Amino acid sequence: MSAIVHQNVVLRPQLATLRLLGSALTTFGVFLSGFVISEPAPYEVVMVVLVAISFLCGLKISRSVGPLLALLLLFNVGGIFSLTVMSDLNDGPMYLAVSLFLALTSVFYAAAIEDNASRLRLIFRAWVAAAVITSALGILGYFHAVPGFEVFTLYDRAKGAFQDPNVFGPFLIAPSLYLMHGLLNDRISKSPLKIAGLLVIALGVFLSFSRAAWALFLFSACALVFIMLLKERTGAFRLKILVLSLAAVLILVAALIGALQSEKVSSLFSSRAQLEQDYDAGHLGRFDRHRIGFLMSMEAPLGIGPMVFSQIFPEDEHNIWLKSLTTYGWLGFVTYVSMMIWTLSMGFRNMLRHRPWQPYLMIAWIVIVGHVAIGNVIDTDHWRHFYLLLGIVWGCGALENRYQRTVRQS
Repeated sequence: MSAIVHQNVVLRPQLATLRLLGSALTTFGVFLSGFVISEPAPYEVVMVVLVAISFLCGLKISRSVGPLLALLLLFNVGGIFSLTVMSDLNDGPMYLAVSLFLALTSVFYAAAIEDNASRLRLIFRAWVAAAVITSALGILGYFHAVPGFEVFTLYDRAKGAFQDPNVFGPFLIAPSLYLMHGLLNDRISKSPLKIAGLLVIALGVFLSFSRAAWALFLFSACALVFIMLLKERTGAFRLKILVLSLAAVLILVAALIGALQSEKVSSLFSSRAQLEQDYDAGHLGRFDRHRIGFLMSMEAPLGIGPMVFSQIFPEDEHNIWLKSLTTYGWLGFVTYVSMMIWTLSMGFRNMLRHRPWQPYLMIAWIVIVGHVAIGNVIDTDHWRHFYLLLGIVWGCGALENRYQRTVRQS
């Protein structure tokens, strides 16, 4: 009996140390997701090691997270089938290897959150830190404030430590919502740092000149305020939200007006603010490629293979639904649609319940809704932060299921 007690005494500190180390490495991994200027990025190296060690050390995939794993694996099976129709595999296997890796990171995040809900705060704080730093790099590069920082721009658009402004912009949305939620929910005394961080991130979104990121930022901010007004029933709190929201809008507008005083910014804004660009319309433009691609996919149940679309047409699909059809076949498309419906419905059911993890779930759910919408004009397939968002929603769903089981048993 004494040996068993002694063993438990020894194992508990070891287990606590492993969990602390896991939380620290998870936080570090999320932070590194904001710095993907080349591939493979440090994020991949850290996450491959972290995911492997975590599951080997006993991180469990519960019944609540299991469906996410099954859906993502089935999605990638569709991609493997698509390889069979390719005459030349080229980089196809590597593309699917990345897809599988990102799928496993999503499952890992969900399992890690279910294992320890306090990791949610660490995840979002690391995301905010990464967003502020990568935004600052993009801003400094855009205005040529530091020699050599032009590497953080592309085609006169801020891209931070990313390869593409169209990924850089959407990456910033979830941390901006986290700061907004803090401004609306916390004491005014804690506001200065949040306001400063939000202004840096908002300017980064603006200077990315990504129409999808602009729309996503506007939609997400409005949705956050609306849901908080819906959730909080007291008149005083609702008045506080409305006043602070109005103040935040005025500050952001003032900051943007200041940025538009630059002729370079004003000129590019006038061009990018047009709803339809030259490359959207016309023969083999974005929307024409969508139409032709969907028709072509109706005759290709296994898909046409990863990155084959851009060999047939001038550019990639720029549509996540078409991407699912061409790269993962009908099986992948049906699986992806099912996963999005399941994810959004689960998040919607749990979003307004008073739980410690409710703010994180609400933010992730709003941003996923926005990503599903912009997926009609952009390809989100290999966006690292999108898989993180999936993991957050499913992890919070697993926490809710465990909470409900505890209530029923008590």
